[in-house]
Order: sequence, then structure tokens, then C-alpha cells
Amino acid sequence: MVGWRYYNHAALPTTAPHEKVNLENVNNGNIWKLWGWKTFFARWTSEFDCGYETNWWHTIKDTPFRIEELKAKRRYEINKGVKNFFVRIIQHDEYSVYLNEIYNVQIEAFKSWPEKYRPKVSCDDLKKDMEKWDDNQIILGGFSRRTQKLCAYAHIIEHNRYVSFNTLRVIHSEEKNGINAAMVYYLVQKYNDRLGSKFYIYDGERSIRHETAFQDYLEKYFGFRKAYCKLNLTYRPVFCVLVEILYPFRKIFRKLEMINIFHNISSVMLMEEFIRKRDIRE
Repeated sequence: MVGWRYYNHAALPTTAPHEKVNLENVNNGNIWKLWGWKTFFARWTSEFDCGYETNWWHTIKDTPFRIEELKAKRRYEINKGVKNFFVRIIQHDEYSVYLNEIYNVQIEAFKSWPEKYRPKVSCDDLKKDMEKWDDNQIILGGFSRRTQKLCAYAHIIEHNRYVSFNTLRVIHSEEKNGINAAMVYYLVQKYNDRLGSKFYIYDGERSIRHETAFQDYLEKYFGFRKAYCKLNLTYRPVFCVLVEILYPFRKIFRKLEMINIFHNISSVMLMEEFIRKRDIRE
């Protein structure tokens, strides 16, 4: 369906964060027909960068990066990463050459994730995904200066008004050597001249499903910020009743989050709680 995609039992808009979402297929119920019963709810945001603090946001970078403005410790961490790693674009005709190395980075990265949401992937799955990528989708490779080994990759997607920082996977043992800093530094430098009110780097929405401090890291070291907005949910009609039944028990589900199914339920209940509370001024 044009304008929407399926992800993890949810229908999500393909609209840019700053664009208004077309809700016609949500309002007329057609959204539930495309992916069948796999889709439990539709989620979207509105009032992008509303100017006041809410409980939902997009993480963006829309100002030029100046490393000299950082505190000395943060400059040191970035410079350490640049000293230990070099980053370059892996061209489309190199995908087959680096496929196994990219897959190895992916597997090593997932080993550090909690088992409750650790994905199961294969090299064939990765290859199929990469074969679908067109010219506006770019892979950045982070290589060790000492061994020339691929230690990280990032998947970014270029759009007219923004670039989506879609994926970053690193070998966990290399994080102490500054691989994350090297990757992000290359990214912000690549687009630095374009960053402003009409162009930004986008790192996604608030994360509640994955336990990560990466967006905090981007804010602290590279000047990303929260573009506050409002979260919206609508459920497949039969699930509306189920949400009402489960909502009073949301704190119990949080205590059982180590079990995958309860982790999924808790994530939905938390978003529902955000919807009911709306912004923090209320």
C-alpha cells in the first residue's frame, strides 16, 4: 500500500518525519487488508518539531557539526575513533566482495543484544535485502587502520530533505576503540555543508523496544536533538477491546519483559500510556 509499510505487527507510514501522514487508508479501514491478520495496529506521528516537550520524538541533526565546540574528553573520543578506523562508502559493485564480512559484523553486533529481541538472520536474507537497494541507499564501511578488517557498517538512505541513518552495526569488542565515533563522525562530515532548516540527518523515533543509549550518545557527542511530536495509534477493531483489558496490567507485563511475548505487549502498553498522557504539560 502506497505510503505505508509493515513492521513487527504494525503498519507504519513511509512519509518523511516532517511531512503530514495521509490517513485515508486508516480512516476507511483498508490498512487492515494489505497484510492480513499480521497487522495489529497502525502508528504514526503528527506535529513534527512542535516546539514544546512531549513524551515522543524524532532524533535529528539539523545544525552543522563543529568538533572544536565539544568538551576535550569528547573531542578525544572522536579523534581516537578516527585514529583507529577509516570509513568509506562500499560501492554497489563491492557488495558481493564484502557480503560475508558485513554479515559477520551483523552477527557479532547481535551477540551483545538481549535475547528477548535478538533477531535471527541469515547471510541469504542480508543478500536479498542488499539486492533491493537502489542508488539512494548507501553502505558505509568502517575499517581498522591496523588490520584493514571491516569492523562496522551503516546503512543510510538519502532523501531530498533528509538522510535516514537507518542502521549501524559494529563489532562489540571494537567499541572501546571508538568505532561508533568514527562512523558517526564520517556521516556528519559527509552532510555537514547541507545541514540546516531544510536538511537534516534522521536517526529514528524514540526507542522503547530496544534497550539502547545510542540516541543519547548522538545528542551528547554530535549535537543531535529531539524533535518533539505527538504519537498516534489506532488498533485493528478486535484488538481495541483487548487493549482495554490488558492496559490495567501494564506494570505486570513490564516485570515479565525478559519473555519475548510479554516484551512485545509491554511495548504496546507503554505507547498506549503515552497516548493517554499526551504531552508532559497535561
